[in-house]
Amino acid sequence: MRILAVDPGEKRIGIAISDPTGTIANPLTVLKHVARPVDAAAIAQLAQEHGVELIIVGQNLDAEGEPTVQSRMAGRLAEAIRAQISVPVEMWDESGSTKAARAARIAMGVRKNKRRGHMDDLAATVILQSYLDANL
Repeated sequence: MRILAVDPGEKRIGIAISDPTGTIANPLTVLKHVARPVDAAAIAQLAQEHGVELIIVGQNLDAEGEPTVQSRMAGRLAEAIRAQISVPVEMWDESGSTKAARAARIAMGVRKNKRRGHMDDLAATVILQSYLDANL
């Protein structure tokens, strides 16, 4: 089962996709945030193009596991995606995904001057892999 993960951000939206067996997450693309309906349509289009059966949207929870402002925004994006496509859309805790993506780049030996810039697609990959690992 192919799964798509979304790491919503204020400027960019990271997208990752699983392999056909649903065991390995890979970065797919980064979308520039435009507006919620436009973003949802672009995500739905990617899901259809890749034959996705489930979409995971990352949400950032606080230390007590409660929703934050960003997680409420992610929830609204998930609702907009649901309105665009019949594929199930689930929320998944993304806490620490950007830090994990940064650590992965360091572990891969990427030099400091090359690590600047966005890591949205890698963060989406971290979110998706954590979902896959928890649900295998």
